[in-house]
Amino acid sequence: MKKYISEFIGTFALIFCGTGAMTVNEVTNGADLTHTGVAITWGLIVMAMIYAFGETSGAHFNPAVTIAFAYAKKFSWKEVPKYIIAQILGALFASVMLWVLFPASEFYGATIPSIDPWRAFILELLLTFFLMLTIINVSTGSKEVGVMAGIAIGGVVLLEAMFAGPMTKASMNPARSIAPALVSGHLEHLWLYILAPILGALLAVVSCKLVKDDNCCDEKC
Repeated sequence: MKKYISEFIGTFALIFCGTGAMTVNEVTNGADLTHTGVAITWGLIVMAMIYAFGETSGAHFNPAVTIAFAYAKKFSWKEVPKYIIAQILGALFASVMLWVLFPASEFYGATIPSIDPWRAFILELLLTFFLMLTIINVSTGSKEVGVMAGIAIGGVVLLEAMFAGPMTKASMNPARSIAPALVSGHLEHLWLYILAPILGALLAVVSCKLVKDDNCCDEKC
């Protein structure tokens, strides 16, 4: 139960701070945070939650990461539904809190692409590929632990949010997209933010198997 509570709290914090920064940026018309501030917020909260819960639950906070770890044989498939439920519930709770706190917002951090959907799909797939590639190479089993794990993963999230945020909002996380979409009612193109991150994360595991030892994804990459 501690693992599921950790995933719930960690995902809640991630979505509350990350999409919260986007919401504040929206309601203030970018006067306070700007796009750079939003990207930094995402990177810092990811880093903080990895250090907070990495040794307890592995600090997945992302259904695509959980599925990819299971595919890599680093995580039990029977735990996948429980983790995903905890992650989505945490994300939904965060989005509801933002709805209560900022009623003037229209989007609450919803992921709506500013480019063609097929281009957004490819970009989200690649972004998640790079993210999962980093995660699987700095993690121990399904655990994101160690001094460098939080810095490396948080840094990649910050980097990708910085350059791809204006195009797709740089979701890389189905739970992160589902929650604000449900609360804001902006469900358009949600499918690509569910499918692309999962495929991108799975491709990262495949690439690990191609370039590392045969057993790299059974124990530690």
